Amino acid sequence: MPTPASSESIDPHSVGIVHTQIIRFESLTLDNGEVLLPLEIAYETYGTLNEKKDNAILVCHALSGDAHAAGYHEGEKRPGYWDYYIGPGKAFDTNQYFIISSNVIGGCKGSSGPLTINGKTGQPFQSSFPFVSIADMVSAQEKLVSHFGIEQLFAVAGGSMGGMQALQWSVAYPTRLKNCIIMASTSEHSAQQIAFNEVGRQAILADPHWNNGIYTNENKPSKGLALARMMGHITYLSDEMMREKFGRKPPKGNIQSTDFAVGSYLIYQGESFVDRFDANSYIYVTKALDHFSLGTGKELTKALSIVKCRFLVVAYTSDWLYPPYQSEEIVKSLEVNAIPVSFVELNNPAGHDSFLLQSEEQDSILRDFLSSSDEGETL
Repeated sequence: MPTPASSESIDPHSVGIVHTQIIRFESLTLDNGEVLLPLEIAYETYGTLNEKKDNAILVCHALSGDAHAAGYHEGEKRPGYWDYYIGPGKAFDTNQYFIISSNVIGGCKGSSGPLTINGKTGQPFQSSFPFVSIADMVSAQEKLVSHFGIEQLFAVAGGSMGGMQALQWSVAYPTRLKNCIIMASTSEHSAQQIAFNEVGRQAILADPHWNNGIYTNENKPSKGLALARMMGHITYLSDEMMREKFGRKPPKGNIQSTDFAVGSYLIYQGESFVDRFDANSYIYVTKALDHFSLGTGKELTKALSIVKCRFLVVAYTSDWLYPPYQSEEIVKSLEVNAIPVSFVELNNPAGHDSFLLQSEEQDSILRDFLSSSDEGETL
């Protein structure tokens, strides 16, 4: 069992004990014309912004992520979700780079979202919170980046939904980033990807405690959200990984509700997710994913014709949720526009979650890409 983190027990290659901060801006006008008053963003930073303010990297999280990308919160047992890659001497070297990680708006980890208090009612917005898009999430991040006085980011990086945000940065603010890293992502959801999210949303809506999105913490749609997470989690793992990890083994312990180990694993994933995520946020964020679209083919090529940065696109052979062909479509459109791009397809057996896991090969690819930009190389 991991021991809770303290300043004395932290690895020297970790950024150490970190704290999530909240910054408030007067407002943000959304794509649909609605206005967030005020806009709040939860964020963490690692490393030091240099005098020229040209060493900043924005890390964008996936669906269920948050601002906590690296280091430890006081007393917690596990570090941030990308701790293997962020820290002194790591791929995102905090001795060299200033890393910014923020929670997306529409989420439930400190940024403006359904749990935010509505100043007019004194109650959480819940399902009355306005719809937010991936573009809106990026607009909020741009305000945070500008707050630091950063005119151009050294890089924007992210996997899955984070990759969509990185791609959106390249078209929304083409001169504001030097490098773009997109991992296990896409320029738009396919019908199958929308279908998986729709099943999750319908599970939440069918929960007897849903009540049109108005619920208390003591009486919330826990079962529906747990089922949504179980459905989503199936898509994050590959067939090979599930066979290796679970096979047809029975569940451990006295679990009466399932006959198989994979069932007890999914039940645990669903139940633990309910403790750290909000059902309304799940609906808002999955809808933002489904509605994001820069197109495919000629439409995508036209959309990417304005970008100015270098790209690293990483896909995973075993990823059947965001299969490599979707990454290849982005690469082809960049190549048509003569945009510098490097494409790597990794044969990692873990499936979609591969971008989150420790990998020496992935670490080396990220290091090489960032260092080649430092040295002014083109790809």
